[in-house]
Parts: sequence; C-alpha cells; structure tokens
Amino acid sequence: MRTAVIAAQAPPRAEGSRPVPSAPERAKERELVFGGFRYTCRIVRQGAPQTAPLLLLGGSSQDRYSWQAHEKWLAPLCTLITVDLPGYGSSDFLPASYDIDFLGDAVQHMLTEIGVPEVNLFGGCFGEVVGLRFAQRHPQSVRRIIFGAAANRLPELYSEAVPRLTQTLERGDIEGAAEGLVRLFMSNPEAGKVRRHAAVARLLQRQFMNQTPDDIRKAVEHNIRLVTHGCYEPLPVPRVPTLVFTGEYDTLCTPDMGREFAATMPGALFTTVKEADHLVTVERREESADLIARFCTDRSVEGLPYCTGVEVPCTDHTLAQV
Repeated sequence: MRTAVIAAQAPPRAEGSRPVPSAPERAKERELVFGGFRYTCRIVRQGAPQTAPLLLLGGSSQDRYSWQAHEKWLAPLCTLITVDLPGYGSSDFLPASYDIDFLGDAVQHMLTEIGVPEVNLFGGCFGEVVGLRFAQRHPQSVRRIIFGAAANRLPELYSEAVPRLTQTLERGDIEGAAEGLVRLFMSNPEAGKVRRHAAVARLLQRQFMNQTPDDIRKAVEHNIRLVTHGCYEPLPVPRVPTLVFTGEYDTLCTPDMGREFAATMPGALFTTVKEADHLVTVERREESADLIARFCTDRSVEGLPYCTGVEVPCTDHTLAQV
C-alpha cells in the first residue's frame, strides 16, 4: 500500500440543522490484482460520513487523480474512491479481448478487497459504461446511481471518429490525434456559451500531447475494445435512486441521448447543467460536485440555478426524488 497526504480542506458550513462535516483523512492507495492484471485504487476516507462511500468512475482519458479538484466539496461528506482499472491510467495493459463485463467485475473485486459493501456510484462518459455494467452485475453493491455525460448507446460521432483516431495514433501523429479528440469531446463554440471552454480545450490539448507510448497503446486498445464488444447490454438495472445529467450543449452524448438513457431506469431523474458540454465535470467543477453531493445525501436537486428543470423520463415514478 502506498500512502499520499492531501491538503486539509476547510469543511463547508452546516446547512440548517445538518452537522458540520468532518475533515477527510489522508488519501491512501492500494495496489490490487484481478484476473492477473495489476491495478490501483485511491481512497480518501471520511471518519464521520453522512452517506455511503462515493465511487467515482471517470472517462477513458481520466485517471484516479482526475477528481482531486472535486475533493474539497465531496470528501467532507463521505469516503471517496477512485481507480485506474486494468487497461487504464498507470495500471497494467489490458488486451481488447477483455470486455466491459471484466471491468465491471474488477470494480466489484476492488470493493471486496477494500472492505466496502455498498457505494453511491458516479460514472461519467466511459465511466458510465463500466459503472452501469457493474451495477447490472452486482446490484447489491449499489445504493444510489449518478451518471454524467451518459448515453445508452455508443454515439455515432464516436463510432465514426474511432477508426480515424486509431490510425492517427498508430502512425504516431499525436498532434493530429489531440486535435481530433478535442473536437470530439468539446462542443462547437457557436453551439452556446460554455464556461471555461477555451481553457479546458487547451488543457485537453496538453493532456493528449503529453501521452506516453504506454498511454497511446492503451488508448488504441480501448477503442478496439469498445468497437469489438460494444458498450451496453439490456440487463436489469438496480431499482435505486438514480440521477442522469449532462451539459446542455453536449454534442457527443447529447441531452436527448441522456434523457433516453434515463428513461430506461425506473424513477431516474434527468437534468442538464447550464453553460457546459460533454466535459461538464471539468467546466463546472463546483456545480457538478454540488449536484452529486446533494443527490448522495438525499437533498433536493430541484430548482438549482445552474441546472435546467428536473425531469422524470420513465413512467415508473416510484423512485423519483426531487
């Protein structure tokens, strides 16, 4: 086990009669092995949690450190868990023959190994793909579900872009691949006002340009995995409180796709975050953290100034929470 210390954060003020949250403990890392593949998780424990541990599964270009900027809002409320699953981040390379079922089962393996029986699950972009499969295969481990920048099918834009991006990466044109990925993940500036659009575009460009040969190899294999196995299986979804959201100008997993996805889960709520696109959790960090925190602690997500109106796309309203 490796241990890292995170900076202490001042806990937020109590809301009404709610207790003042406790400061989080040190972040710890665990190296684990599943199916012969080494992978690493990061845990920020909260000694006086207000809700179940929150598992954050990010996109394919995010790693276990990508959520550190959200910790000052989330870690005072509950234990946070992030992970580089096999095939991603600093973990072992995973051949494309291993599908999404394997990754979903790896999530369950991690929770068993670190002694966490139940989580509030957040999955963003590709993290939603893995998170949904994990929830479908291990429903007993999920208390609440939150999906961001989500869809229940592989976006056509992505399917069309994958062969071009893969070929670009394979021939070593990192700059060309970086430009293509920025165009894929971010909305056209003319679509509408997006907070920090230019800054986030530069951040993505630098991130993609700084990829190591190992990163590129994993990125190519990731694309092959999705094209070979697909993303979604029509398996039962746990009947737990569920929230789906995306940026109002998301052009990859559009609001209509998110709404369609929410309609497949009984009682799921759906909303969009204003002035954001597919990278909503980067462009509007504080707001997305607040939305996640509210839902995980059973506070209303209705009437928030940074969101559009809350919808319940599924006709089964029994689990809706507003």
